[in-house]
Amino acid sequence: MSDEVGYEPVSVKQVLAEMKDIAELLIDLSYSAVLLGSDEVAEEVLVLEERMDVLQMQARMSLLMAARSPEDAEALAPVLGVVGAAEKISDAAGDIAKIVLEDIGLPDAMRAAIPEAVETLVRVTITDQSALDGKSLGRENIETETGVRIIALRRSGNWLLNPDHETKLEAGDVMLLRGPEDGVSRVYEQASGRAYVPPNPPEPGIEDLERAVDSIVLMKNMAELAVDLAYGSVLFDSAEVAEEVVELEAEVDALQSRFEAWVLQAASRVDDPVQLRGLVHLARSTEVISDAALEISEGVLRGLGTHPVVEQAVLESDEVIIRLTVGEGSDLDGVTLRDKMVKTETGMRVIAVHRRNKTHDARGVPDEWVVSPGPLTALHVGDVLIAKGTRTGAERLAQLAGQDSLDSL
Repeated sequence: MSDEVGYEPVSVKQVLAEMKDIAELLIDLSYSAVLLGSDEVAEEVLVLEERMDVLQMQARMSLLMAARSPEDAEALAPVLGVVGAAEKISDAAGDIAKIVLEDIGLPDAMRAAIPEAVETLVRVTITDQSALDGKSLGRENIETETGVRIIALRRSGNWLLNPDHETKLEAGDVMLLRGPEDGVSRVYEQASGRAYVPPNPPEPGIEDLERAVDSIVLMKNMAELAVDLAYGSVLFDSAEVAEEVVELEAEVDALQSRFEAWVLQAASRVDDPVQLRGLVHLARSTEVISDAALEISEGVLRGLGTHPVVEQAVLESDEVIIRLTVGEGSDLDGVTLRDKMVKTETGMRVIAVHRRNKTHDARGVPDEWVVSPGPLTALHVGDVLIAKGTRTGAERLAQLAGQDSLDSL
């Protein structure tokens, strides 16, 4: 039984920032629990889910106390939407964790495919001889230098979630690493003294089951991207970005429909159809996350704008979302994301590129949006990048783009 929650004066901005950080962390940790088959990580997901329950109650009570007129209610309604959406993401992550805790079961093909859904995700222990022993994350600047994020540390049986730049690493720490494979390889070798060996690809299996698994991988990527873009739409009060969230949510719905058909077809050809229950749970929870992203951006879509408290909460969260423009003659002009190794060199993930159509005229030719750009995506002068990562990485990316400071709102 969780502790009772009563009203107390709290900073809504700080509560919203913590809710955003926990929601994003929960997506990582829940899929990590499934990938690693770890009851410990799954238990931490449930602990964070309980923390989210407390935060959402505090936020709702504070917002209700702040509404004193119809105008206040109109301004605060989208904030309540953001609160409710973060709670839905938390609940969905808890359901994913229960796939592990309740031994619901997943086919081997799913465990083998999940690394594609969460980039490369690896567990490694820091040895006594490691160069990382005794060093702080801020000093090593791991995420900025390699693009690898340490999403959790286990020390003496306890998990430290979302470690920051002041966290000091110690021999015996178990780290969960997430990032591009080349960066993960570097950090893995630094920590353990051994070369990272990626897992072998799965053996070919039932075609319909593989299609179902591929659908979940794509659904997860789209749902996570939708959450990022939703917070970006709120931060920049951008209806265009919010419309991209609408498109992604519709794609996830369509994928879930196809997924259900493939699972039903595969059920007659697997030895134990009960093993498919975990896939069904995972797909349903992933679809809930994409729905929650739509709720985050609903206020922008309906023309209610962004409340300043939400804007400040997003700005002050652990991972910042930035918007910047590629300047003429900058290091990013005329190159691909891979050419400049943007993610590895800055730790920033470019989640969208807005390419303004130079021939836009009375014919109404729309601008182009490249959502979730790949390493071969070319950048040009005037392209607007929306990226996510650390503040240090954001400053470095701004320099590459030829900007002295990040775009103002």
